[in-house]
Amino acid sequence: MTPAEQASSRPMIEFRDVTKTYDGGRPAVDGLTMEIDRGRITVFVGPSGCGKTTSLRMINRMVEPTSGQILLDGQDIGRQKAAELRRSMGYVMQSSGLLPHRTVLDNIATVPRLNGVGKAEARKRAQELLDVVGLAPDLGRRYPAQLSGGQQQRVGVARALAADPPVLLMDEPFSAVDPVVRAELQEELLRLQRDLAKTIVFVTHDIDEATILGDKVAVFAVGGRLAQFAAPEEILRAPVDDFVAGFVGRDRGFRHLSFQEGDGVAIHPVETIGPDRLADPTVPVHSPWTLLVDDDGRPHGWIPQATRASILRQADAVPGGSLYTRGDSLRRALDAALSSPSGLGVAVDDDGRAVGVVRAAEVFELIEAARLDRGRAEHDTAV
Repeated sequence: MTPAEQASSRPMIEFRDVTKTYDGGRPAVDGLTMEIDRGRITVFVGPSGCGKTTSLRMINRMVEPTSGQILLDGQDIGRQKAAELRRSMGYVMQSSGLLPHRTVLDNIATVPRLNGVGKAEARKRAQELLDVVGLAPDLGRRYPAQLSGGQQQRVGVARALAADPPVLLMDEPFSAVDPVVRAELQEELLRLQRDLAKTIVFVTHDIDEATILGDKVAVFAVGGRLAQFAAPEEILRAPVDDFVAGFVGRDRGFRHLSFQEGDGVAIHPVETIGPDRLADPTVPVHSPWTLLVDDDGRPHGWIPQATRASILRQADAVPGGSLYTRGDSLRRALDAALSSPSGLGVAVDDDGRAVGVVRAAEVFELIEAARLDRGRAEHDTAV
């Protein structure tokens, strides 16, 4: 194996029996040993006071370990200058931490400027990153107070990426925004990771967020003990002890559906009506529920046959629940069906146009078939 191949196969970050105690008390992190894969998202999750944030901050020496060793790309971080180490990594925190007196562009350019990059070049890089994180170019001239919470977090991510660091540390970055924005930011992070392949260490207290984002998930127990470190599917399927099972929650079986592909879900035709025909009582409607779509075929809600005559505007339609895109997980398919007032989950193509509906009963049949297949496979492996 060549030196380059050895480097690419080596973990990006290694904890070797790392302990952190404060003032001689009980450990905040207790004998942590783990390897973090390069180019992947590793999520630290657990209840308050379990040491997940302390573990994250020891990676860039914001917190110094009491004992043990942390390696970054094979090198002991304790032998590196703390300031240089921090500038070599991206860091995103819960509050975004933007400097209020600087414009968005100058906030993003902070680390390149500290690394000696010229002002014009740093601002050019900052302008490019606005597009990377999904922000309009004209926002670069604004100040943080003029942005929404979600926009501020995107700027925080852009600032962390400005020096093109190999490692990105993220300390509960999405917990302070509302659920809709949070879901958008999660999707944006996954999109960025597909393009950039950074080594990301992400801290959260939300097991759903952990299983959505993580290639691997580290579940920490109170007292700084690493309870389980595995792929999210394994943690949901086979928690190692009562603590992990309790933390993951009773509905872990539903969460596990996120890892079961929904390619086999049947998509059935659906009767649709456009806004131009909605107010015309002569337009025949045959189904108990008719899907209202816009001029481009995108769904906007359901029209119950019983109240068809009283619904004259698009705004009067009954909201339609979540959407299912062909190839999404069984969890997405089931959620679309169960959240729909009609009992039919709306299936859409990649452009968001309605292509039909899925039925909850058929999704349940696929779930049961997958469960039986998994049971047989585990039995064969055990034998």
